[in-house]
Amino acid sequence: MSGVSAAPRAHRAGQNVVAGYKAHLSRGRGKLGEMFGGHVEVSSTGCRVRTADGQEFLNAGGYGVFLTGACHPRVVAAVERQIRTLPLATRLLLEPSAARAAAALAAVCPAGLERVHFTGSGAEAVEAALKMARSLGHRRVIATHGGYHGKTLGALSVTGKPLYQDPFRPLLPLVSHVPYGDPAALAAEIGPDGSDAVVILEPVQGEAGVVIPPDGYLKEVADVCRATGALFVLDEIQTGMGRLGAWWGADREAVSPDILLAGKSLSGGVIPVAAAIATEKAFAVFDRDPFIHTSTFSAAPVAMAAAEAAIDVIRDEGLTERAAELGRVFLGRLRSSVAEHCGHLVREVRGVGLLIGVEFHDAGTAGEFLLELLDRHVIVNHSLNAHTVVRFTPPAVLGDAEADELSEAVDGAARALGGRFPRTDDTNKEQLSCDR
Repeated sequence: MSGVSAAPRAHRAGQNVVAGYKAHLSRGRGKLGEMFGGHVEVSSTGCRVRTADGQEFLNAGGYGVFLTGACHPRVVAAVERQIRTLPLATRLLLEPSAARAAAALAAVCPAGLERVHFTGSGAEAVEAALKMARSLGHRRVIATHGGYHGKTLGALSVTGKPLYQDPFRPLLPLVSHVPYGDPAALAAEIGPDGSDAVVILEPVQGEAGVVIPPDGYLKEVADVCRATGALFVLDEIQTGMGRLGAWWGADREAVSPDILLAGKSLSGGVIPVAAAIATEKAFAVFDRDPFIHTSTFSAAPVAMAAAEAAIDVIRDEGLTERAAELGRVFLGRLRSSVAEHCGHLVREVRGVGLLIGVEFHDAGTAGEFLLELLDRHVIVNHSLNAHTVVRFTPPAVLGDAEADELSEAVDGAARALGGRFPRTDDTNKEQLSCDR
């Protein structure tokens, strides 16, 4: 009898969760959950997510958090040890886990980045970087169209999407945006004297739909900043910690910014944590006055345990190399499936490492592709700044069999989409125009 009643109980539990979201969290979020089938996730390990009704999903989403998978045993063990001894600190006395995590993070960063300020989210890390810049007189902020840096007030000011900005204006003053991937436009905006300017951008734009700049772009940006005296902040909250098949996007062009932002994968998929890692000069105001920028939960010991363990796991298990290889193989398979089944619906398939996007000609088709994958028990994400792009950010702990499973699901979803929206003379013409 218990087996007979399990499904109705799970259905009722799902309805209760949806009702709770609508009543107390967000009606829009509750409706979105219903649109995605009303699934309620209740547990996760590795690359698997399990729902209240006993279904299992392959997680190729999570907005880039789960490079090490969910509940990695080494990260969980470190967090459990910390919880049993000192989960939170008094903030008056010094605490060893913060010192260890900071040293571990600095050790894997580009040269010269030795000072660390830990935060609870990526947006907070952006805020810290903007305050460091202001403390040095860099009050003119230059970001890029399509860039995504978070939604707190300062971070929102540099996020390049009016949709999220307009309801909350006025935002920070002296903020401008230039085309991404265009160093000449950036240089023109900085001008000959950039001593009052700070530049913030991503090595690959994630939320803009996996926008990859021309080779050498980061190096040119760094050179422009150095020549003009502008401060350079590189936002690697999504791209860093192995996601691109290297520790950092900066490493791919041997670039060392003034401030590097980390997050998402720094959590080890267990505890939210992010960081701003800076040169001694950029960090100076935080060095002089330890109370100038503080947060009760900054560098919480339980988060520090997760961060240190995540760094160890990525290094010891060769996950940067695994991300590069998995990404290369999966990107090739994805392109083949799209070309065979629904190439007329897709503008481009692109990616670096395990940050991969499929750009459709319209947002509706992108949504249909996401739902087809969900029907095949694969979780992916849309892109917040590019609704036509479906994004894959699978864990680097994916085994070969699981990688095959992901590829088969993608192939099935692409086939179903192509069957539902077959090629016509109009789509042929559109595809040809795009190919040119």
